[in-house]
Amino acid sequence: MNKSVDLAAALSEFDEPWSPRTVALMNDYDVRVVKTRGEFTRHSHPETDELFLVLRGTLTIRMDAGDVTLGPGQLYVVPRGTPHQPVSAEGAEILLIEPSETVNTGDTPSELTAERRVA
Repeated sequence: MNKSVDLAAALSEFDEPWSPRTVALMNDYDVRVVKTRGEFTRHSHPETDELFLVLRGTLTIRMDAGDVTLGPGQLYVVPRGTPHQPVSAEGAEILLIEPSETVNTGDTPSELTAERRVA
């Protein structure tokens, strides 16, 4: 990947929610885009933090300590090991930064577990 990344173009290439696409690599990290809609699996990532940056729409991250609601241009880092559940009733477009080996459903595999896809 030796070129600039057009996030809008990357997001226009798929419609299925909760199916992240890796659009860039940074050391051992993936920069991923994902479309959200509805409720995702409650899970945690015992070994890593997870960065959520909202590009479009609204995303709520449900956590035991309280919900965090994000709009366009806002980001939140979920600390490693923190159970969380992303939710977006209307749908949103999100940028994620996490280690390349990170599975989207963390320690709670479900029907929403997605294989790593590099765009």
